[in-house]
Amino acid sequence: MKNILFLFIAGLFVLQSCTINSEIVYHKDAASTSITDIDMRQFISEMKAMTPDSLKQQKEFGEMDKLPTIWTSFLDVQKQSGKPQTTDPDSIRLMKKIFMKMNKENNEPAGLSLKMDRFTQADYQMLKSYNKKEKLPLDQNIFNNWDGQTLTINTENFNLKNIEETLKSKASKDEAEKVEGMVTMFFKNIETTLKFENKIKSITGKHDWVKQTDNYTVKIDYDLKAMYDKEAKLRNADKKIVIVTE
Repeated sequence: MKNILFLFIAGLFVLQSCTINSEIVYHKDAASTSITDIDMRQFISEMKAMTPDSLKQQKEFGEMDKLPTIWTSFLDVQKQSGKPQTTDPDSIRLMKKIFMKMNKENNEPAGLSLKMDRFTQADYQMLKSYNKKEKLPLDQNIFNNWDGQTLTINTENFNLKNIEETLKSKASKDEAEKVEGMVTMFFKNIETTLKFENKIKSITGKHDWVKQTDNYTVKIDYDLKAMYDKEAKLRNADKKIVIVTE
């Protein structure tokens, strides 16, 4: 599992056309569901073209082909791998709510999707500890506070910290030091969509990257150059944005 996730994330730094789209749906009962789609079609195509006879790549792509193409919980994926299973009840409960699937196009791997299904605030707190070990490429915005009516966005979460940490955990010391520089050079498009089951009543606070698109939807479109440029000046950059729904 970890090798597969690393291969996908590492691919983001090889090409200048990778896309990550995340969607977080905020439910009335104070839970939320998030889905992150990583489009890797061009990366996989070029990797196969460049190293068709590489045993390593054959092994990795062979593992990809074994991944489920329908939503499957992390717990079931680990069971199917035949690896030792955790006995910690909290980890098991969390793994039952985290899902993944391989997306295919023309019967070839095209990308990876991750889903956190109906997570509560308590689940997200537990996920922070779980992720210290697993290093999943999670959208930082899932950790914003949602109580069923009000979402408080911490704009300091507008970063790629989890993706950087995923890469660093699999890289050598020298490679790890280059991760941030690679991010600034090669990421192209990253967007997070926030959807609410109830109509948006008000939004307090402003940020250049945040835009309300309809009565139920807000989009965050990351400016990657500004994200890593310490001297970049944003017109609007409030530390908190509060969205209240009806």
